[in-house]
Amino acid sequence: MKRQTEIVTFGCRLNAYESEVMRGHAEKAGLDNAIVFNTCAVTAEAERQARQAIRKARRENPQARIIVTGCAAQVNPDAFAEMSEVDLVIGNDEKMKAQSWEPALALHANEKVRVNDIMSVTETAGHLVQGLEGRARAFVQVQNGCDHRCTFCIIPYGRGPSRSVPAGEVVSQVRTLVENGYREVVLTGVDMTSYGGDLPGRPSLGNLARRILKLVPELERLRLSSIDSIEADDDLMRLIAEEERLMPHLHLSLQAGDDMILKRMKRRHLRDDSIRFCEEARRLRPDIVFGADFIAGFPTETDEMFENTMRLVDECGLTWLHVFPFSPRPGTPAAKMPQVARETAKARADRLRAKGAARVLAHLEEGLGATKPVLMETPVLGRTHQFTPVRVKEEARAGEILPLRLAAHDGKSFEGLRAA
Repeated sequence: MKRQTEIVTFGCRLNAYESEVMRGHAEKAGLDNAIVFNTCAVTAEAERQARQAIRKARRENPQARIIVTGCAAQVNPDAFAEMSEVDLVIGNDEKMKAQSWEPALALHANEKVRVNDIMSVTETAGHLVQGLEGRARAFVQVQNGCDHRCTFCIIPYGRGPSRSVPAGEVVSQVRTLVENGYREVVLTGVDMTSYGGDLPGRPSLGNLARRILKLVPELERLRLSSIDSIEADDDLMRLIAEEERLMPHLHLSLQAGDDMILKRMKRRHLRDDSIRFCEEARRLRPDIVFGADFIAGFPTETDEMFENTMRLVDECGLTWLHVFPFSPRPGTPAAKMPQVARETAKARADRLRAKGAARVLAHLEEGLGATKPVLMETPVLGRTHQFTPVRVKEEARAGEILPLRLAAHDGKSFEGLRAA
């Protein structure tokens, strides 16, 4: 009996979105008995996990064809091609093209590596995903690639230059998703706040969000994925203040809270910029909640520099922390800088995560007793507009938005009771 193509996804939300595009292409083309690994290159550990999963898949599925794609495959295709378990390696541009998944191309190619120069890619097509499998919210890719060169980051070499999906195409996708019953749409991209720089008239991310909310009035909730706060435009700030359908939850790419480390990372903001942004956004929308990415143990980081990052969590009033211990990526400037001991980086990451857990606890304590609209992702788990998880004992239908009283918490999520 033939088995459908299986997609194994590593990394970011954008990869999850693109996996669904690939799944659609493979199903339409009739590709079967294949396992596709959509890899991540953000850390060396992510690449190691992908290799481990590939080897396990081959042991358990000796007859399946194994195809590797994603950022790690784009950056380091030969290393995956050398693995005896791998049948084909395709690049990040190729994976989004329907013809790449035709069985004749995907399974019977003479060439094992089909990876082009990602820096030559100049357009990002909009790909409609009818909502991700098993999820209540839908994701729409509005941008891909990055023109910045942070010293720790390999992603521009996996994703290519920044390129945007035209606003009309994005609006059309959002409208279709809403017509198919999705109550929340998340805009996603690699460097989303650079949206529009390559389009006629250079529309901003805020302008795009405003157009979506105006032209699709039936959309109940619009959420933004990770943004670079230094690039937040005036339109976006006005939406934060004025538009209740824009969810009061922003995930910020901060990375560090020490000015010298930020300069060595080649970031475009300083710690005071982060503090000012959070203060202004909170002034405009008092119920807004922030998440943030941080790297602990960046090369040359001293104890004092790390303490500046710890303090920034409180000074910005952050809640949801996404913390990485620094992992040197070959080919990046940071890999050649004086390294912090791995044990030190891990210990600092643990301290930051503990700080984040304390911030989550404070957020949960503050919210106890309130009644909030909760979008159910599964029959027993949903999220508030601030992205706080809420668990229920009385099962609901995924995709419903329920008024729930936040009656208790376990330090990580609320227990919700249906409001009378």
